[in-house]
Amino acid sequence: MMRRRGGLVRMAATTAVVAGTAGAVHHHQEQKYANQAAQQQAAAQPEQVVYEAPPPAAPAGIDMEQLKQLGELHTAGVLSDEEFAAAKAKLLG
Repeated sequence: MMRRRGGLVRMAATTAVVAGTAGAVHHHQEQKYANQAAQQQAAAQPEQVVYEAPPPAAPAGIDMEQLKQLGELHTAGVLSDEEFAAAKAKLLG
């Protein structure tokens, strides 16, 4: 009688291992097929190209280097807000 129980426990353990393995394989196959379908769908869609507008050009006659220097002096605290605005207006015309 003891031998049968050992056999039943062994059979139950074997069944559990087989069922677990089958579930894992099934899950792996589902993921594989889902990834393949996603790749095919992505390949079927045309690639979108995004164009960016070029940066606006500085108006002719403006010395950008002087404008940068004014900004640096203002950031450093050498020029007050009013002095910076006046110098910038004079530079821009």
